[in-house]
Amino acid sequence: MKTIFVAGAGRMGAGIAQVAAGAGHEVILHDLTQELADGGLKSIESSLERAAEKGHLEADEAMNARERITATGDLAQAQRADFVLEAIIEDLSVKKDLFGKLDDICGERAIMATNTSSLSVTDIAEATSRPDRVMGIHFMNPVPVMTLVELVRGVKTADETYRAGRDLVQGMGKEPVTVRDYPGFVVNRLLVPMINEAVACLDQGVASAEDIDRAMSLGANHPMGPLALADLIGLDVALAIMRTLHEGFGEDRYRPHPMLIKMVEAGRLGRKSGAGFYEYGG
Repeated sequence: MKTIFVAGAGRMGAGIAQVAAGAGHEVILHDLTQELADGGLKSIESSLERAAEKGHLEADEAMNARERITATGDLAQAQRADFVLEAIIEDLSVKKDLFGKLDDICGERAIMATNTSSLSVTDIAEATSRPDRVMGIHFMNPVPVMTLVELVRGVKTADETYRAGRDLVQGMGKEPVTVRDYPGFVVNRLLVPMINEAVACLDQGVASAEDIDRAMSLGANHPMGPLALADLIGLDVALAIMRTLHEGFGEDRYRPHPMLIKMVEAGRLGRKSGAGFYEYGG
């Protein structure tokens, strides 16, 4: 059993905390305030209850997982961690600021990992005095359901760090793939441009949102169409990844479509805002 500090109690952080606790680890779930951290913990409780009701977990397994998680607004609790898993906003400067603070707090043997979906792990690691002990561990959303994890090695990530990260996620029942530190890694480098092209199709009147999604679900056997998927991910997140790809590669094929930008500016972010390419009731 390890002590895992999860920074960020939103959807991704809460999912990571739930899976880590289910694998038998002690988990400290952190956010900027105690209230936010408690909110993440409540979402985990609801998720575990649903899993038990559906028979995916035994009731005692769900209860034991919940008991392994504590919520806190105190970043200093990271000093107890063997592993830090960061899952905060997809903003490079904010992530680097957090890693700099964690570097001062965590023990020298602690490993620090970012759940970034597209940003440079090498750049984030340079905010610390231990870039050899920093790596990317990119879980897929929703974390309790999705099997894949991208393991990203920064330029200075040590073999020991990589192996520890691999062993950790395999112990959580995940299947890792190893990728180099390139913008978007593998999944989002392929997935987000598809979403961007689906937006272009919609804007050009090629087909309705429903028919674009139906075409990809029935024609390419995707479990969800690209526009519905964008609503699930969050249009702001998809836009941020698209901008990272465009800036990282400097190629027009990664330029965010104007319709995507306008929707984000209008606050239509998908499921989390109640409206995106589709409307979502209360």
